[in-house]
Amino acid sequence: MTFYIQTNPVHHMARRRMAMAAAQSRQNFLNVNIREEDEAYILSALVPGIKAEDLNIQTLDDVVRIEGEYKTEDAAYLLNELPSGSFTRTLRLPSAIEADRVEARIADGVLTLSLPKAESARPKKIKISVN
Repeated sequence: MTFYIQTNPVHHMARRRMAMAAAQSRQNFLNVNIREEDEAYILSALVPGIKAEDLNIQTLDDVVRIEGEYKTEDAAYLLNELPSGSFTRTLRLPSAIEADRVEARIADGVLTLSLPKAESARPKKIKISVN
């Protein structure tokens, strides 16, 4: 006995459109790694093809906001999986940072932020007096 499965082209196109929309929304999300050191938080983000002047980085208290845009050319692609369009990522850190001491650099498509902890959030060494 042979069974034939008939697919409806309308359903196939709808599934394809939904998959493309999901892929597009993922492209505009900035993936980051954050690690904690004694004196600072270190944030790394993949920003391939983005120039420093195309990024906007803001800090306030314990919040870091990164905005940017992937530039694309209008062309007819057979397959288009590279990120495109603007993105915004807002992150809350475990403690406040010193905004005036934040350092940012881009190398090989990786954005690295050094976010120094506020003095009140840094570990303190307590000296023990001996009587």
